[in-house]
Amino acid sequence: MKRLLIVVDYQNDFVNGSLGFENAKKIDSYIASLIKQFHQNQDDVIFTYDSHETNYLNTQEGKNLPIAHCIRKTDGWNLYGKVAQEKNKNDLCIYKNTFGSLELGNILKDTRYLDITIVGIVSNICVLSNAIIVKSALPEVPIYIDKKGIASNDLDLQEKTIEILENLQFKVKNK
Repeated sequence: MKRLLIVVDYQNDFVNGSLGFENAKKIDSYIASLIKQFHQNQDDVIFTYDSHETNYLNTQEGKNLPIAHCIRKTDGWNLYGKVAQEKNKNDLCIYKNTFGSLELGNILKDTRYLDITIVGIVSNICVLSNAIIVKSALPEVPIYIDKKGIASNDLDLQEKTIEILENLQFKVKNK
């Protein structure tokens, strides 16, 4: 049985673009090494992409976070750095227009994995949202949040998020 790595929204705008932050840059090499390891083991890798249209500022999210980001087909929407270099054509990409992806849950609900590891950004928003969807789709599969592979611009919120995820029976690696 295969293992699955989910890389959440590791895109230019969240690393060095309009919503970028220093801690996001620091996890690039680590996430890239995980992707390489999963590929070498012939395990699966899924990437989520935060994907907005040019009317983003008129959306509910845009009204609450009025900073245009991850506009489809712009440089800010593309994967960042070494992570982008490790992505291959066999990796599944899911384009989502909000924090969590129902499509991700629907795809996973009929699959079987030995375990799932989740990394990416922003830990207290999109990582949290997608982790809960994955857990809902596959409640019997062990799901790991790799602390070395997540980042937030608010470390206090990240720690609270980790506590919440542990309370929801996620396993946290590299604490």
